[in-house]
Order: sequence, then C-alpha cells, then structure tokens
Amino acid sequence: MNPFAAIGRAVLTVLAHIGRLTQFAGRSIAAVFSPPVYGGLIGRQLMSIGYYSLPVVGLTALCIGAVLALQIYLGGNRYGAEAIVPQIVVLGITRELGPVIAGLMVAGRVGAAIAAEIGTMKVTEQIDALTTLATNPIKYLVVPRLVAAVIAMPVLTAIADIIGVYGGYLVATLNLGFTGSIYLKNTVDFATRQDIVSGLIKAAVFGFIVALMGCYNGFYSKGGAQGVGNATTNAVVSSSILILAADFVLTAILFHTS
Repeated sequence: MNPFAAIGRAVLTVLAHIGRLTQFAGRSIAAVFSPPVYGGLIGRQLMSIGYYSLPVVGLTALCIGAVLALQIYLGGNRYGAEAIVPQIVVLGITRELGPVIAGLMVAGRVGAAIAAEIGTMKVTEQIDALTTLATNPIKYLVVPRLVAAVIAMPVLTAIADIIGVYGGYLVATLNLGFTGSIYLKNTVDFATRQDIVSGLIKAAVFGFIVALMGCYNGFYSKGGAQGVGNATTNAVVSSSILILAADFVLTAILFHTS
C-alpha cells in the first residue's frame, strides 16, 4: 500500500533487467570473437533474417517513398517549392526512413520469431540439453543470429533505399508531372556518401538490437506457452523502442552540428 515502496520495487526491477541485459550482451559479443564458428547456422540465419524479410521491407519502402513524395509536394506547393521533392525524398529515405522502416519491419517479423523459437527451447529444456552436451548455448543460438542480423540489415536497408526512392519517382513522374530524367539527376546530384553510409551504419546497429532483444527475451522466458507469448511481445516492443532511441543517438553523433 505504500506508494514509495511500489516505486522502489519498479525501479529495482528495471535496474535488474538492465543489468541482466548488459551482462547478456557482453557475453554474446565476447562469444562472437571466440571459436568455434558455426558457418552453417549463420548462413541459415542470413536467409531467414535477410532474404525472407525482403518482400515486406521492399513493399513497405515502396509505399513510404510514394507517400513521402506526395506529402512533400503538397507541403512545398504552399510556398512554390515543389521542385525540392526529389532532394528531400532521397535525403529522408537514405538517412532515416530506410533504416528505421527496415529495422521496425525486421523487429516485427524476425525479432518475434527469434524470441518464440528460443523461448520454446527454453521452456522445453532444450537449452539445458545443449549445456549438458558441452555446447555453449550463447555460441550456438545467439551468435549466429547476431552476426546474421548485423550483416543482413545493411543489405536490406540498401535495397529499401533504392525501392523507396523508386516509389517517390513513380509518384512524381506519373502523378505530379515531374520529368523522369530531371528527377533522377536531382536525386543523384543531391545524395552524398555520408547520407548513404550513415543509414547503413544505423541499419547494422538496428540489426544488432533486433537479434539481441529477440535472443534475450527468449532466453529468459518462463511459464510455458504464456511465457513464450510474453517473450515474443516483449521482444518486438523493446526492439522497436530501442531502435527509435538509437536512431536519435546515432543521428546526433553522425550529424552533429558545431
């Protein structure tokens, strides 16, 4: 009944989760650089995280690029600045929307699957069986997913950037009266290497977050089927929140102003 006691318990619970997550992340990163290397598992996870996520990421990027071009045109039309559509579309897609949308889509699709798979192994004691067989569960289950996510996410984001810009191009040329060659020239001339590279760096970090949170919530799930469901939900929610928070921090670092 004491409100201060309830607040204290909540704070201690949050700190305990942060400490456990930090310890889990440290063990996982250390395992990445230690033998053995499960190349086959990494390859399978690359297919699961990268290749099978391409349709949903590509379709989302196409729609986002089209909507972005339309909204920029409608907003710029108020001030006679319709010509800035290609420049702002490529800037918004490569710097922000490409990596963020790809990260959120992968979090919803892959993060949930990772948490459900590892959570099921946890509640059915398959992870304990790995330990009994002298196999490090972090090395066998977590590392392949972390490595695959960090590799696959920049590739997915690069493809999402291209498709997103193409979505803006379609709307601009078919509905807004832009000339295709001029639109493409303005896009290429305005985009810089820093814009593209910064988005790919963000994508690698987002991939790490998605895989880490999926594995973490799966590893510490308990309570049977209900616990696996909670782990899946927590993985998606925590990944999404951390992606948006990391996006702000990375933007402040990569595009700091003096």
